[in-house]
Amino acid sequence: CLTKSRHRSLTLANSNSNHSHSRTRERHKSPRNKDGRGSEKSVTIQPPTGEPLLGNDSARTEEVQDDNWGETTTAITGTSEHSISQEDIARISKDMEDSVGLDCKRYLGLTVASFLGLLVFLTPIAFILLPPILWRDELEPCGTICEGLFISVAFKLLILLIGTWALFFRKRRADMPRVFVFRALLLVLIFLFVVSYWLFYGVRILDSRDRNYQGIVQYAVSLVDALLFIHYLAIVLLELRQLQPMFTLQVVRSTDGESRFYSLGHLSIQRAALVVLENYYKDFTIYNPNLLTASKFRAAKHMAGLKVYNVDGPSNNATGQSRAMIAAAARRRDSSHNELYYEEAEHERRVKKRKARLVVAVEEAFIHIQRLQVEEQQKAPGEVMDPREAAQAIFPSMARALQKYLRTTRQQHYHSMESILQHLAFCITNGMTPKAFLERYLSAGPTLQYDKDRWLSTQWRLVSDEAVTNGLRDGIVFVLKCLDFSLVVNVKKIPFIILSEEFIDPKSHKFVLRLQSETSV
Repeated sequence: CLTKSRHRSLTLANSNSNHSHSRTRERHKSPRNKDGRGSEKSVTIQPPTGEPLLGNDSARTEEVQDDNWGETTTAITGTSEHSISQEDIARISKDMEDSVGLDCKRYLGLTVASFLGLLVFLTPIAFILLPPILWRDELEPCGTICEGLFISVAFKLLILLIGTWALFFRKRRADMPRVFVFRALLLVLIFLFVVSYWLFYGVRILDSRDRNYQGIVQYAVSLVDALLFIHYLAIVLLELRQLQPMFTLQVVRSTDGESRFYSLGHLSIQRAALVVLENYYKDFTIYNPNLLTASKFRAAKHMAGLKVYNVDGPSNNATGQSRAMIAAAARRRDSSHNELYYEEAEHERRVKKRKARLVVAVEEAFIHIQRLQVEEQQKAPGEVMDPREAAQAIFPSMARALQKYLRTTRQQHYHSMESILQHLAFCITNGMTPKAFLERYLSAGPTLQYDKDRWLSTQWRLVSDEAVTNGLRDGIVFVLKCLDFSLVVNVKKIPFIILSEEFIDPKSHKFVLRLQSETSV
């Protein structure tokens, strides 16, 4: 029995070994194409709805396509490296609820401002029209003086209307967490001013039925003049006060440490945060989380290579094991810089190699399309290609090199195939060179250069120790947070500079040549 069981186990082991060897051979054995290259891994790609990616309707019926669109030229896809937890989902839902509240607040403020503006513009007209309507027969004749005042009121109201439209009725750039203090103060001032004029008008003119119509018209003119002065005050507080730089803001991105400096005037914290975000989208390079995964993977690989063996038995606690791992990690730290050096050198070599291949492929493709343009002039009008068709014609020759370069530099999720075709057609239309076409892909650009769905930062949260309606001052630090990273803003006051003058007489520029025996002069 023992011999039979040993024989059976030996036979089972041999069969498992044969199966494993056959699977290994099948894994390493890949079919060859006609050009001698191995076939790439196939994945399921869901193309976007709308027009076909390459102008071919039959391409949309293919669901199982090659993952390398450099060979098949059907689609370019990017895999998201972000994971969303339950806390993130709860935070997103909370942001949506907050956005609903912000919408209500925004429409309420717009309604109040519109009602107050309508009241301001109708009040002088009502002051002039009510006496002739209520007691026309009792009014004293005014004549030419009132007619001139009518013209003055009309033109002043027109100027006030244009100025109010230019200053207040502009598209909102963002939703602020708090109200704008100066704007709210101006609205309160205008409301109290108009109410006080109406009270005086009701007590001294309507109740007594004043017959001096010229004095009533001059009263309306004084109201319009005061409104013009309030508009001038609004220009000073809202626009001119912040023009002179008083503070320097250092903005640092928390993930990669990229920083910029901006000079601002007297602004509140929330308005300064808005200026920082507006400049962030055009000055900072787009945030690429894939560039940070290499260092995390390297640290995880080093820690994964450490093993702790419990020699003394299960009596030791976890403290000894953690100390052993820390000591082993410290000993391995001495040799980790060599691995980092060779990894970066290898990565730079691969990037340079694939960049050279991409540049050559794009230059050859552009030369080809230029030759096509010369040849197409002699063909029938029905055979002439538009820029979109020309881009689709030359794109397959550069697609593989471009895809490999984007994957090596970890930019593949920022550039879809449709965006590349649109950019290529744009370059062909405007007669740009291959270098101009490649500039977008060889170096990371600002956030505004990419599509909005690639920004990864649309909603921000302002975190500050002080009230966001307070003004900027030296030493304030506030943080702008989004889902993936944050911007740390440090405020420094511009120092007071003492500049003195020193006069030099032009006649004092006299020189003497001293000759020595060793000199060559």
